Amino acid sequence: MTTTLATDRRARTATPVLPTADAHLALRPLPTGDARITGGFWALRQERNGRDAVRSGYHQLEAAGNFRNLRIAAGDEEGEAVGPIFMDSDVTKWLEAVAWEYGRAPSDDLLDLQREVTALYARAQADDGYLDSVQQVRGNGERYTDLKWSHELYCAGHLYQAAVAQHRATGDTGLLEVATKNADHLVATFGDGDGKTRDVDGHPVVEMGLVELYRETGTRAYLDLAHWFVDARGHGIIERAGGEPTYFSDRVPAREATTVEGHAVRAVYLAAGAVDVAIETGDAELLAASERQFADMMATKAFITGGLGARWDWEAFGDPYELPTDRGYAETCAAIGGVQWAWRLLLATGNPVYADAIERLLYNAFLAGVSLAGTEYFYVNPLQHRDQAHQDENRSPAHGRRGWFDCACCPPNIMRTFASLDGYLATSTDGGLQVHQYATADLGAISVSTGYPHDGRVVVTVTEDGPLALGLRIPAWSDTTTVSGPEGTASPAPGTLHVVDRVWTAGDTVELVFDTTPHRYVADPRIDAARGQVAIERGPLVYAVEQADQQGFTVDDLTVDADAPVTEERRDDLLDGVVTLRVPGHAPATHEQAAWPYRRLPRPGGAEHATDATSVDDAAGSDGGGSRLQTGDAVTATAIPYYAWANRGAAPMRVWLPIAR
Repeated sequence: MTTTLATDRRARTATPVLPTADAHLALRPLPTGDARITGGFWALRQERNGRDAVRSGYHQLEAAGNFRNLRIAAGDEEGEAVGPIFMDSDVTKWLEAVAWEYGRAPSDDLLDLQREVTALYARAQADDGYLDSVQQVRGNGERYTDLKWSHELYCAGHLYQAAVAQHRATGDTGLLEVATKNADHLVATFGDGDGKTRDVDGHPVVEMGLVELYRETGTRAYLDLAHWFVDARGHGIIERAGGEPTYFSDRVPAREATTVEGHAVRAVYLAAGAVDVAIETGDAELLAASERQFADMMATKAFITGGLGARWDWEAFGDPYELPTDRGYAETCAAIGGVQWAWRLLLATGNPVYADAIERLLYNAFLAGVSLAGTEYFYVNPLQHRDQAHQDENRSPAHGRRGWFDCACCPPNIMRTFASLDGYLATSTDGGLQVHQYATADLGAISVSTGYPHDGRVVVTVTEDGPLALGLRIPAWSDTTTVSGPEGTASPAPGTLHVVDRVWTAGDTVELVFDTTPHRYVADPRIDAARGQVAIERGPLVYAVEQADQQGFTVDDLTVDADAPVTEERRDDLLDGVVTLRVPGHAPATHEQAAWPYRRLPRPGGAEHATDATSVDDAAGSDGGGSRLQTGDAVTATAIPYYAWANRGAAPMRVWLPIAR
């Protein structure tokens, strides 16, 4: 392959997922350059990500030693490798972000950074294609001897994704050459053939990377190896190597599994890769299994924010309905993996339930992981933060958002997601275009203007004459939706794709008005941590009560009325502009600390036997089985979108609010 350097400086927004012409799909991503966010909510986040986060990411990687590891492996420097074994993956996720950002907003300085680091990768690569700088420096020549932990193929997968992004968005082929040389090495090393190694990486992502590399190059061997990696799991490979199979998503074969389990990011990355394989091979059994797994995850293992992963221990999914509020993990990378999985399922099936899931994940589980400024990050995203909370873990929200982490997987993952977000808005079919995520944007034959997510009004303008079946997602949360256009007014059902199929004249418009009335939600009673409490949503946004907005009481003491009206206030001066909610409730002016925080319930009909001065009614639990918080004085709490919390310090916060009775 002859190295090609880009000379075209025009914007080329591109999609991270671009199935082949023969892929088995219901919907296709828009072609390169057809989707572009042009204003509004997401444009501001993309601007800050590109201007500040992506460019500062270079300096963060230099300071953390990632680049130095590569320079040592290349022979440019001497020394010992630093950091976790997967340090290279942080670089390639950042390189992917650089490429998508260049495609979105071409700039010579980004191109210079890309080419500098790409050249470093080429120098570090071994002659036979092997590439993992930490292993090359530390491993004494050993390779793939402990794949359950070494992340060698995980780093390869992110390399492939970055290489594809670079080629699609900038036209450069330098990293693609490195990636194909490495992939050829993997094809020669792994599989069932004579002399090959039957092993899988403990952290999936190589599956997605190989499939996308196949899509970009046409090399069938990459798809076949991805298929082999997916089907090799669940047959004892990792367990025989001393690994715990549940943690590594290796207990049950992918096509037989009915749910997700183990390490959350590993599980959703594997699932996304399995859908990629199913799309390209027509493996209906594998696709159906993935649909079952996603449905079970959303039904039993997802927080109301869409966050994934219940346990700090092993960053893992818990049991069904095990979804703690204050110790929920909900890693930002898991939310990103959830979006990647849902997007592939949407392409494969056309089912709008996956677009609804993407929306919930993006606005709540993903967006909470980054500051409004775009340069500080949460690794962990609990739904409650207590007063005076303190944890020693570097990743704890008690420290506030951080500019980088010792394990820095989340920051560059966030960068690449923002930079490629344009590609997740819409899809196409023969004669049709479907809008799944609402943002001010140009999308092929239409443009969209909206104040979404704070405003439920969306105007779609057709920009080309001719026939078009225009599909518009009607969110499941919108009880009533009005669609007005050239064919009159319609009121489509929630959770559907409303299609207007006609011959259009450029300038025709369709207006959608979604119902953003705030609603209270209760959890399934099996979610113990949320029992007797409500959460509030407005439109696609989950809300939280944060201490910074309250006067005269603490968030930890608040109880809220179950049915009193919730009112709205537009605050353009607050948190980049939000709609706040005013929630009637109760809280004591002061919190008295009892000598013992438990009270005995009275016997039936025996109020005189209560163990303190409270009445039977006061002592009764909110659900008939536990000591009730004393309601105290009437107060009005202010709630903000959950994604915006901790931008004024890591103060007490909670999503689930106890009901006052």
